[in-house]
Amino acid sequence: MRVTQAPVSPDEIVQAARLLEAGELVGLPTETVYGLAADADNPRAVAKIYAAKGRPPDHPVIVHLHRNADPLRWAAALPDVARKLIEAFWPGALTLVLPRRPGMAEACAAGQDTIALRCPDHPVAQVVLALFKGGQGGLAAPSANRFGRISPTTAAHVRAELGDAVALVLDGGPCSVGVESTIVDCSHLGATGLPRILRPGGLGAAEIAAVLGCRPEQLQRGLAADRSAESPDETRGGGDVSDDGAAHAVPRVPGALASHYAPATRLLLRCAAAVDADWPAARRVGVLAPRAQPAANARAVWLALPADAAGYAHGLYAALRDLDAQGLAEIWAEIPPEGFAWDAVHDRLRRAAAGSR
Repeated sequence: MRVTQAPVSPDEIVQAARLLEAGELVGLPTETVYGLAADADNPRAVAKIYAAKGRPPDHPVIVHLHRNADPLRWAAALPDVARKLIEAFWPGALTLVLPRRPGMAEACAAGQDTIALRCPDHPVAQVVLALFKGGQGGLAAPSANRFGRISPTTAAHVRAELGDAVALVLDGGPCSVGVESTIVDCSHLGATGLPRILRPGGLGAAEIAAVLGCRPEQLQRGLAADRSAESPDETRGGGDVSDDGAAHAVPRVPGALASHYAPATRLLLRCAAAVDADWPAARRVGVLAPRAQPAANARAVWLALPADAAGYAHGLYAALRDLDAQGLAEIWAEIPPEGFAWDAVHDRLRRAAAGSR
């Protein structure tokens, strides 16, 4: 496997597009995380994604489109709410779940009659998509890591995770958002005519609600945001809200399993008071918190992330990878603040805790 160096050259962009058209895998930078890209119309190429990641066959993948591509090539319908969201947020960290056009991207749908579409906001991803099949093709591109583990936010992460399973990794620099896209289900609108958030991500519920003229809470009836999983002290997991009581099933989407985004090192979610109480005596422990360490401790590691939600999310996966590589006994993640802006961080930490051993 070859990894390019940012900035990516035109020759490397052309090479990536040709490799994808030939059915090979390419590590593709996006603003959220690095994706493991393949031709969404080629079942054998998509199967290579599943094999390289160790991904379960019933777990769908998102199809990435160029900014000028027609979503109706892939979707059977485009409700008005979806059109509003596309106009407001594409290219960007928003994935829309839509009714799938029969016969299209079946290998990406995991047996469902829906399809997840996104238009990434990264110059390298966009220029590759522009060249790939004349700009009208789609790229299946889940995160470029082993299934259930920490998503990659640099080209080096992709190389470390997947090695020679990937023909080429384009180095577009560190991802600017740092967590996956927000997934919004527009395939089954509720009685209010509103979609629902199935996975929080780089685009906040409040921003989506502002465009649709509703309250953020109205979009979260399918969101796995059960705070009961976060006890006052610590937890290793939590429940998953997957049905809002409607007659239809909630579409399966990436990143919705209770355990996901996980380090190999055991991760605990802990409140600030518990962290502070145990920190002085901690040994072989790594702490992840949106603040500076309260006191010196040479036997443990403290990584301080920004105190704002966007800054914290941007650094989260790289910090988890850093701590996971240090041979620690445990990682303590301080429970972040509440609020819609922190939904994605809460979600990732809860699932990481459930998936760590």
